[in-house]
Amino acid sequence: MIQMKSEQGEISVSSAVFSNITGMAATNCFGVKGMAYRSMTDGLVHLLRREAMSKGVNITYHEDNTISIELHIIVENGVNIPAVCRSIMNEVRYVVNKNTGVEVKAVDVCVDSMLL
Repeated sequence: MIQMKSEQGEISVSSAVFSNITGMAATNCFGVKGMAYRSMTDGLVHLLRREAMSKGVNITYHEDNTISIELHIIVENGVNIPAVCRSIMNEVRYVVNKNTGVEVKAVDVCVDSMLL
C-alpha cells in the first residue's frame, strides 16, 4: 500500500487498485488476449477473466514511494512480441501515473503463452 501525505490529509492506495488499473491498461493494448495465471496444481497457463485480472499482476513497493509492476500476459498469434511489450510498458506506466499519481519505476512484461 502506498501512502501519500498532503496538507489536506493522507491518501492510501491499495494493491487492488494498482492491479486493476494495470490489468485494464495492459489488456486494452493491441495484440493482448488477456492476463495469464500459472496454476500451481497442474503447471498450465490459464487465461484470466476480467474479474480475476489482478492474479496476473505483481506489484512491488519501494521506500521512495514508487512501484515496480510485473505482468503475465497471453498474446495473439503472429504479433510482434517486442512491439506489443513496449506498448504495454508505455501504456501501463502512463495510465498508473495518471490515475494514481504514483511513479512507476519499472514495468516487466512476461509473455506466458500465445493463442490463435
